[in-house]
Amino acid sequence: MTSMDLDMAEKKLDRLDADYADVRNGIVDLLQAARVASARSINAVMTATYWEIGRRIVESEMRGENRAEYGEKLVEQLAKDLTRRFGRGFGRANLWQMRGFYRTWPERNILQTPSGQSANPAARSTISDITAVANRFPLPWSAYVRLLSVRNQEARQFYEAEALRSGWSVRQLDRQIGSQFYERIALSHNKTAMLEKAGVPQSGDAISPEEAIKDPFILEFLNLKDEYSESELEEALIQHLADFLLELGDDFAFLGRQRRLRLDDNWFRIDLIFFHRRLRCLLIVDLKVGKFGYADAGQMHLYLSYAKEHWMKPGENPPVGLILCTEKGVAEAHYALDNLPNKVLAAEYRTVLPDEKLIADALERSQAEIQERRTTG
Repeated sequence: MTSMDLDMAEKKLDRLDADYADVRNGIVDLLQAARVASARSINAVMTATYWEIGRRIVESEMRGENRAEYGEKLVEQLAKDLTRRFGRGFGRANLWQMRGFYRTWPERNILQTPSGQSANPAARSTISDITAVANRFPLPWSAYVRLLSVRNQEARQFYEAEALRSGWSVRQLDRQIGSQFYERIALSHNKTAMLEKAGVPQSGDAISPEEAIKDPFILEFLNLKDEYSESELEEALIQHLADFLLELGDDFAFLGRQRRLRLDDNWFRIDLIFFHRRLRCLLIVDLKVGKFGYADAGQMHLYLSYAKEHWMKPGENPPVGLILCTEKGVAEAHYALDNLPNKVLAAEYRTVLPDEKLIADALERSQAEIQERRTTG
């Protein structure tokens, strides 16, 4: 083959590589856009459905003789029935939130279809009506949940309008509300500059298509299992740790894993929950794939405070937390005992609970075993 033939062959390969790159990049962009569009579509239908649920609760409440008492009973019974039928996402707090959503964003002639004029509230809304309502609420449901916490009507309308105009993500919206942007801009002499600066996203603001689709609100609405972890390694380690603690003896009774917890507008996920029979207390286990930080301790104490108030049964001792942290070849385990009411109880816990080094060694062995499987698999 001559040098001219070689040059021609190389040019063809370069052209093929360029064509392939164009096709691949176009497909990647298409899939990402489709995932975002899917999440937005689901969010719109979900938001409209929650608004409609809130409307039906309010209208039924209005027909009751003692409205406050009737509303309490109605929501209580609905929470039981809907949770039994559709799973998580329709608890008492969620339904009150939907009721508040409708009362904050009232009807305002939203429904104009013939079905919207029906005298029977149970038959008033069809899927086409829900779609019409969805067009009224362009922001994701999590944004309206955050807006519900803004008591000042003018401020709430401002944040809603700016989130739509500037395309704020939920994280940007949360940051602006938390920093009292509405109050600050009212005092500013250069409002335009402040609005422009607020529209510039910061690191961590962007939400990937995967994150949007895995939003807990969407998973609840679709009744999908929400048991994914941030990585395969974390998932495998949680399972290994659960098995290890159960192998230590019959003191540990397994209660659950990846337990989701919502406080205000924030979501948390507790990795493992046990009940220690001899200590008569809950054991909250939180795994951190990475280095321990002070925020991890703060988050654990948040879990313990919540568990003490909502999960602790009469006659039980206060819950205790186990924080597990791992880096490459390094494992640490530490019990959070600061919430205990006295030193005697803390000393008893330390005597009965497994040695922290024993758990750290088990964590390190599990990590090495999992990594080896992934390498040789």
